[in-house]
Amino acid sequence: MDTKIIGDKIAKARKEINMSQAQLAQLLFISPQAVGKWERGESIPDIITFNRLAEILGVDLNYFSENFPSATSEMVTNEPLAKQPDELASPKRDNKPGWDMSRGNWVDADFSGLKNLHEKFSSSNMQRCKFIGAAMSGLLLKGNHVENCDFSSSDISGSHFQNSHLANDLFTNCTLEKAEFSGSHIKNCDFSNADLTGAVFNSSSLDKNTVVNAILNGTSFNATSIADTVFEGTLEDCYFDNCAFSRVTFQNSILLNTFFKCKTLKKIRFVDCQTDRMTYEFLKNGKADVSGITLLTA
Repeated sequence: MDTKIIGDKIAKARKEINMSQAQLAQLLFISPQAVGKWERGESIPDIITFNRLAEILGVDLNYFSENFPSATSEMVTNEPLAKQPDELASPKRDNKPGWDMSRGNWVDADFSGLKNLHEKFSSSNMQRCKFIGAAMSGLLLKGNHVENCDFSSSDISGSHFQNSHLANDLFTNCTLEKAEFSGSHIKNCDFSNADLTGAVFNSSSLDKNTVVNAILNGTSFNATSIADTVFEGTLEDCYFDNCAFSRVTFQNSILLNTFFKCKTLKKIRFVDCQTDRMTYEFLKNGKADVSGITLLTA
């Protein structure tokens, strides 16, 4: 296996989507120096990382083979998700071709107000884009770098943010009902007044985000790291399962039937909060400081 050939292929595919070594490293949760070593042929990724790398760069795994042509025309994008039974049973509403906007470099693009925006933006670099008031339900954002984008008042319900890096994005007044964030890093994003009913955060990290007056009903946080984040508002039937907390504050919040199953809750601060008896006992059992909590009367 020629490490120099593989390194050249990684560099070529990365540059094709206008992604920096640092951005690629963030999506892989590794250092930029490691990416540099790959591209110089000094080392190669392991097989698990190769799979993630193929998803992010939008290429077939065989692309990294020495015998596979490296020309851009030979790069193969990921296949669409399998159709659901209801899709198979009913005909399409129209005969318009499906658009795939993957592997693009979307900078300062304005998609505000667009309807039926079900396009895929996999493995794309998206900076300072506007999706204000756009209809984006069921959207797939996979392996993306999304920075300084404005999704205010848009419908992103049922969408999937997979293995993506989101930074400094606005999700204020968004509908994110049943949206899923998996394997993603979310930093400095504003979810104020967003509807996160039934949303799921899996194996992700949330850092310095604002979650004020958001609708958190049946929202799940699983194996997720949450740091420097403030929750304010009502949380009902929510789950924090196997999460890691660091400098997390719940303030002016009402927590109802909210389940905490984490190793430690000592790094959570509660300020002027109210809970029902069940939630209170979960918190106390996890050694949380409950001095800022008052019990709701039946």
